[in-house]
This record gives sequence, structure tokens and C-alpha cells, in this order.
Amino acid sequence: MRIIEKLLLSLALLAAFPAFAADTLLTWYGQSAFKLVTPSGKVLLIDPWLTNPVNKSGKEDLAGMSKVDLILLTHGHFDHVGNSVEIAQKTGARLVTTFDLGRALTTYGGYPEKQMGFDSQGNFGGELSLLDGEVKIAFIPAIHSSTVMAPEGGADKDIHDGGAPGGFLITVKNGPVIYHTGDTDVFHDMALVSRFRQVDVMLACIGGHFTMGPERAALAARLVNPAKLVIPMHFGTFPVLAGTPAAFGEALKKERVKAPMREMKVGETLKL
Repeated sequence: MRIIEKLLLSLALLAAFPAFAADTLLTWYGQSAFKLVTPSGKVLLIDPWLTNPVNKSGKEDLAGMSKVDLILLTHGHFDHVGNSVEIAQKTGARLVTTFDLGRALTTYGGYPEKQMGFDSQGNFGGELSLLDGEVKIAFIPAIHSSTVMAPEGGADKDIHDGGAPGGFLITVKNGPVIYHTGDTDVFHDMALVSRFRQVDVMLACIGGHFTMGPERAALAARLVNPAKLVIPMHFGTFPVLAGTPAAFGEALKKERVKAPMREMKVGETLKL
């Protein structure tokens, strides 16, 4: 009888305290480069320029990148394409981009053509379900530019059209919804992003000069209205990217953005 009572008690406790899902992990490598690991262990890289000037362990990070399922590229500039070709050749990672950018990267940029296709290519207004439904990735416009060059040492040094620039809205199964802005200025239609799916974490460029700076990025955060965190990126890599997290934090207060800002350190991993 006691065995049955203990079994019933155990079942009652399981019902009252359901098992927690594993965390989603977010690592920043500087500039716009992030690694996202889903609760089931799938690995996504976004704009993986791991060997950028502010990442002192960039070469080691690159050498240790042995498992990657998807590489997401917002646009074709070198500081976002970064080390994606080398990583793709080593890991077999599928390329997630707009169709025009994907075609340019495989034709001129050295990305393995067999690792891109209609399953992982899309365009603005579309959303992909990938990795057996582990992630959904929607394509969000950006106000910027996009060109593709041959990799270092390649024969073709011409600049080629890289399609329209963009960002990504990444929905993780049993995890957060993350909006990576890519390189962009603020635009009013950012307010529509959370209308279709509530953003938990916003990764916002703040450097200025080539993108929005802290004040305009704060306005963008107010339009997006993330529920949990705002994380600054794309600053400090070069002297002209002079926007700072401190200035961004002050601007967020002026815009009355409710979500707290979280300044990540290069190489830091957050549990989301």
C-alpha cells in the first residue's frame, strides 16, 4: 500500500512542478557575430565574423567551431560574412539568407553551393521552419546596403550585388524569440515585428556612421518593444563605430523602453 501511495505522491509532484526545458544559450563574439544554441543542442551562427579585432580569442573560437547546423547572414559585407565560408566547409552548415544573397555568396563568395537551396533561402515576408521545427526564421527588412566580394586570395576581386540587406526574427521551440536587426537605420515598420510575434530579445546595432547610433537605436527598441532584453551590438570594432552601450542605455531611458539593456562582453554566454 505504501508503494502505491509513494507512486501517487510522485505523480502529484510531477504534475505540480513540471520539468524545466533546457536553456537557450546566446554567445557574442563582437561586432554582430552570435552563436545560438537551442534547448535540443542545435547550433546557429549569425554573421560569424569570429576573428574580428575585438575578439582576442577569435582564432581559437574559429578552430573550435566543429558543430554548426545553420549559418545566418544578414547581408554580404565582409564584417558579417566573416568566417562563414571556412566554418561551412568544416561543418556542413546550411546557409540561411535571402535568395539573392545566397546566390551571390555561392557564385562569388566561396560558400559551398550544395549547402544552400530553397529549403534555407527566403525573402522578406517569408518564414522558414528548419531543423525539424526546432527554429522558425522570418526575414525582416533593413535599411542598409549589401555587396559580396571574393574571399581573400580569390581571383575575382570585383564587388557583386548582394541583394537587399535584412535582419532575422528567430523563434526557438521551447525558447525565446530573438530579433537580430542586422545593419540598419531605424524605420517605423519595426513596430510591426512584435505585432506578428512578441520579441523577447532584441539584438540592436548601435555603432553609428554605417548604422543607427544609440539614440536612433533606442527609438527602434521602443518601436519593437522587446519583452525581456535589449542587447547592443556592432559598436567599438572600428573607431568610426563610436556609439557606446552607456549612451544607448541613457537613450533607452529617454525613450521609456521597459526591457532592460544587457551589455554583453565579448565571448560571454547568456542563458535565455
